[in-house]
Amino acid sequence: MFESDYGVFSKHQVDYGSRLLIEHFEKPAIAGNFLDLGCGYGPIGIAVAHSYKDRTVMLTDINERAIALAEKNAYYNDVTNVEFALSDRFNHLKDRKFAAILTNPPIRAGKRTVYQMFEDSRYALLKNGELWVVIQKKQGAPSAMDKLKDLFGNVKVIDRSKGYYVLAAKND
Repeated sequence: MFESDYGVFSKHQVDYGSRLLIEHFEKPAIAGNFLDLGCGYGPIGIAVAHSYKDRTVMLTDINERAIALAEKNAYYNDVTNVEFALSDRFNHLKDRKFAAILTNPPIRAGKRTVYQMFEDSRYALLKNGELWVVIQKKQGAPSAMDKLKDLFGNVKVIDRSKGYYVLAAKND
């Protein structure tokens, strides 16, 4: 059960791209916590935390309402291995390192913002950590794949469905 509200992405239901990312995410082999970057009301981070109880998942968003909803949704779903932070990308996560970062990036914020999220993620990942991204082809999946390849030297298409791509890049 998830509560959402106006002013938060995908107000009425968990969007298809987020569901696809949740379904295909596999924890990396390395130890460490996970980050849901731009968590919205929390479906990705909460679902991942529920599946991987041995890891802590940090959920962050720039939107105060989104963080409040994510906190409620974790409580409603009895998920306790989560932390929350109001943060514009990584601004309030200094020196935190993660084994995996998951994001359904805010495409409407523009390519510059999304690519900055990718760049900052590279530095926030542990060695051999992984960045998992879901993005629609029509919203720039091919250019996002190119950017991830430039940054990480690798990018895998984990799944493609209904115009969505689930991408993973490893921080070697």
